[in-house]
Amino acid sequence: MSRKVMIMDHPLIAHKLSILRNENTPSVQFRTLINEISQLMVFEATRDLETEPVDVKTPCGVAKCRQLSGKKLAFVPILRAGIGMLDGVMELVPSARVGHIGLYRDEETLEPHEYYCKLPHDIAEREVFVVDPMLATGGSACDAIKLIKKRKPKKISFLCTVAAPCGLEKLKEEHPDVDIYCAALDDGLNENGYIIPGLGDAGDRIFGTK
Repeated sequence: MSRKVMIMDHPLIAHKLSILRNENTPSVQFRTLINEISQLMVFEATRDLETEPVDVKTPCGVAKCRQLSGKKLAFVPILRAGIGMLDGVMELVPSARVGHIGLYRDEETLEPHEYYCKLPHDIAEREVFVVDPMLATGGSACDAIKLIKKRKPKKISFLCTVAAPCGLEKLKEEHPDVDIYCAALDDGLNENGYIIPGLGDAGDRIFGTK
């Protein structure tokens, strides 16, 4: 089943992304911005979560409210850059479980290779959000989602800050059942597989390892 693909157009996201892209933005500010953008994105990405009615006693009476129903969410960052988005999304959903998938890219072939995968034991009962700042070739995102699908979660969504058209098309083609949320869709890739204009190496900029 073909699902949702959303390129965010919120003014706050656009403003923060303009500062995030700047090559002179220091790592400490970069980390703050990527968390803030992630928080704004997950706010929209969780719009369709299932809720159930609940009566809540207030100091002045009983309110008819709604709360999330059943098991909630799991966030799975793709190491290492995905870690930079984790604090922002967890602030909104502190009860979510967290998994980690480690993939590194071969510098010559640009193909991803798995080196770590640790997911919540009850992931089959949860909706999963895979987070990674960059969707370049799409290889890492597709492989990470394949690993998660083996555990049969209720639903998978993918959140990234910046995407290249080829990576977005690859992800849509290989995983048409996955909702995709991007803060920006850029022009393409350079000869080294980096997104243009992009924002550089997200992992290096987050952790100050340039």
